Amino acid sequence: MLVCQTLALMGFSAYASCLMSIQAEWQLTNFESGFLASCFFIGYIFVVPIATSLTDRIDTRQVYLAGGSLACFGLMGMSYSSGFLSACLFLTLHGAGLSATYMPGLKILTDRLRVVHITRHISFYTAFFGIGSALSYFFSGVLIQSHGWRAAFVMTALGPFLAGVLAWFGTKRLAHEKSFNEITFKLQDALPFGQWKKVLQIQETVGYMLGYAAHSIELFASRSWLVAFFTFCITTNSNDATFPFTATVIATLINLIGVPASILGNELAVRVGRHRLIYWVMIGSAVFGILLGNSVHWHWTLILSLAFIHSIFIMADSATLTAGLVISAPKEIKGAAMGLHSLFGFGGGLLGPALFGMVLDISRYYGRDGWGASYTSIVIWGVIFAVGMQFFTWRRTRKSYS
Repeated sequence: MLVCQTLALMGFSAYASCLMSIQAEWQLTNFESGFLASCFFIGYIFVVPIATSLTDRIDTRQVYLAGGSLACFGLMGMSYSSGFLSACLFLTLHGAGLSATYMPGLKILTDRLRVVHITRHISFYTAFFGIGSALSYFFSGVLIQSHGWRAAFVMTALGPFLAGVLAWFGTKRLAHEKSFNEITFKLQDALPFGQWKKVLQIQETVGYMLGYAAHSIELFASRSWLVAFFTFCITTNSNDATFPFTATVIATLINLIGVPASILGNELAVRVGRHRLIYWVMIGSAVFGILLGNSVHWHWTLILSLAFIHSIFIMADSATLTAGLVISAPKEIKGAAMGLHSLFGFGGGLLGPALFGMVLDISRYYGRDGWGASYTSIVIWGVIFAVGMQFFTWRRTRKSYS
């Protein structure tokens, strides 16, 4: 399943890698460029409730295979897109397809594990999101340089299709799982409000979902604009020393550093407590995110150092938030809880890239480079959540004493 996830994400960073090329070719504003990145998440949040709720009722491998095929189609279509509107459609289809692989893939995994092993396996699974997206940056960058951005979408489209096939043949159907043609599909299966209501009654679960939303605003906005940020730094840096790598290689390395950060973050959370780790990680991520956004004219060693540290902080609570959600949700509504969790998180992903681009446009209208303000606009949500979490914990503690 780790290999499947890596393959499924092969086209995840393709648009981010060629954002500036497409922006120049189609003469898009920063907001339009950011909105295209957000289209992936529009497709994701529309389909993820259906995909994850179906995993409670049918063979999850069927959901995964269908998702990989749709993601492949979206990426292939993007290679033939001719402008903003067609790109919106195909990036939305890509997001819709990937939504039927990420959380369903996690459910394929957790349904086959004993409870004692779940948190560690979840931390590895979520960490491999970083490996998949890092490899996507790398291969997309190589393909863009050698064959152009359209070829990058064609080649990376093979990844999610192969992931679906591998998940189908590499795992076995569980005894209690039914085929899609053995169930009756109703509207409430697509939007399981009854199950979501039960999920929202669990305070601990809701807390992890809100934290995941704040985390995702920052994560996906920064990842969507990372290549553009470093391209700007490389082309405008006034220091004598030049950057040793291209923007896509830097993005690859930054994503890879997030893998051990996510795994070790979960291990640390077991020892110091999930709430404490989430609080300090979100505060630290905000501090280094703001420093990174304001470092564009500094020496490349400082910019890269801040980027790596910021990535470590972003990813350090990723596995902890998801593992906390899975553990806190009752087994009978786990699929619905994971779907709602994903909806919260990728809803944040929908907001983040467009917000970043909008602030960049506004800042440049007033004659500033805008990177500092844009980074501030996406890290502030983690601070709000961390402070709010501490406040509600203090109130709960005070009530229990009284």
